[in-house]
Amino acid sequence: MKKIPNEKLLRLSTLWPEVEILEEDADILAVNKPAGLLVAPDLRDKSPENLMGLIHSGIKLQRTWARQHDLHYVTNVHRLDAGTSGIVLMARSKPVLINLARQFHDRHPKMTYLALVCGSLPQPEVEVNLPLAPNLARPELMTVDRGRGKSAITRFTRVESFKKYSLIKVEPLTGRFHQIRAHLKEIGCPLVADTDYGNGFPLLLSQLKRDYRMKPEGERPLMARPALHAERLEIVHPTTGLPILLEAPWPKDFTVSVKYLRKFAG
Repeated sequence: MKKIPNEKLLRLSTLWPEVEILEEDADILAVNKPAGLLVAPDLRDKSPENLMGLIHSGIKLQRTWARQHDLHYVTNVHRLDAGTSGIVLMARSKPVLINLARQFHDRHPKMTYLALVCGSLPQPEVEVNLPLAPNLARPELMTVDRGRGKSAITRFTRVESFKKYSLIKVEPLTGRFHQIRAHLKEIGCPLVADTDYGNGFPLLLSQLKRDYRMKPEGERPLMARPALHAERLEIVHPTTGLPILLEAPWPKDFTVSVKYLRKFAG
């Protein structure tokens, strides 16, 4: 993997020592959030570390990285699920936050995700327009509900096909909670390793390689979390008014998974 210069890393904690900065100026800060890190505190369990809490703590304690990047006011404009990796955009002042929040509310920014799913799309491009509402049995999850649901539209495009799996591009055209995952479940292509909307099975090399030899310590999954990565964000800069494009490199689990799928399941 490409080595990132130290000045482009936020060393937030022992668990999260290398959070990559994708873009920064006087108004915005964008990072490549690793999978497993919450963006903000969980309402049900406030104990796990989260991106904003660690940044605010570092600013208060005047950590080296906070001083190097002259961080004072920083707040997230949007969220990703804890298991999703990729772009998180933050504002560095209240006026900038208001501007960016309005853009997200009006659905002007274009966020593009990369997903590794079970099965294959029925067509090269599929637009799913199905309303979503909280699941009555599990309110923390979403489900398609034509009676109670709110409008939700997602566009899926096939990027690459493998035996039993597909790599797809995802463009949410609305911003409902868990929209991508719920829509993928509905069309029969759940995210790999999604325990809430799929079977939860991780991607294993032993599933792909016929002559795989198990190591004494067991097998480490190629993909062990919901396989979703926020890869691109197109937005209008809050001060200059010019369009900007943010891109987040693939995390290691995506790179390795696709490498072996191409080799053994192509």
